[in-house]
Amino acid sequence: MINTEVISIEDAEATIFRSAPQWDGMTTMALGDIKFSSLEGGKKLLQNFIETAQKEGVGAVLGPLNGDTWHAYRLIFETDGSAPFLLEPTSGAHDLQAFESTGFESVSMYLSAKSSLNTTVSEKPVSMQGVTVEAWNGENAEGLIQDLFNMSALAFQSNRFFTPITFESFLDIYQPMIPYLDKDHVLFARDGEGDLQGFLFGMPNLLAGGDDRSVILKTYASRMKGVGHLLADSYHRRCLDSGFETVIHALIHEDNSSRKRSEMHGTRIFRRYALMGRKV
Repeated sequence: MINTEVISIEDAEATIFRSAPQWDGMTTMALGDIKFSSLEGGKKLLQNFIETAQKEGVGAVLGPLNGDTWHAYRLIFETDGSAPFLLEPTSGAHDLQAFESTGFESVSMYLSAKSSLNTTVSEKPVSMQGVTVEAWNGENAEGLIQDLFNMSALAFQSNRFFTPITFESFLDIYQPMIPYLDKDHVLFARDGEGDLQGFLFGMPNLLAGGDDRSVILKTYASRMKGVGHLLADSYHRRCLDSGFETVIHALIHEDNSSRKRSEMHGTRIFRRYALMGRKV
């Protein structure tokens, strides 16, 4: 059976991914790369997708999801109208309504929040005995990606809808980003033995225009309690010292401890996203 299949109905188009994460023990199919030019077209395509899943005997359907959560997924669920930021998921005007109209509900929620760095940075820096934070030296980009892969696979393996991938697949995702990586926005936390205990991956918000001096804290992961907080505080301070004014905490899972840490920094939620699902 073909693993991926592009389907189109009227003015709607999407890709079926037959290899998709399990949902509460149920096999699933996913729908990604969606383009719904009208609500009716989107509804018809989604109904066709559901019928296909029923015929093939899977237990549930998910979307938007390009096969797994390492690739593009989620749609915009709520927004205050703030401008999009670099690498943020986008949605068409009809996406959410089309999914909801065909019986899909949110099965995993995420948020992005922002704050003034002047407010975010406390007077006293965070520190941890025996742990130091350093920026990437800009060398050995593939080695950097290997470190990110090793830590990500360990830190995110308990997340809902997580599926493991090979390093080669991970490299395919991140290699196109290498020319745009800024060494000052990739931080490592190491213990006294030099072993990696956490990383943070951020970037200037290159979509910002005019006087908007914002940065994106894209993701961080750690294997030691407190290291994530240390990395975030270090990043905020470095960015403030470099003349940035606003930080965006991007794409946090609503149930993740990162949300609580983000709230501690006085951030304000400006967008929510959802992975949609439906039993068939």
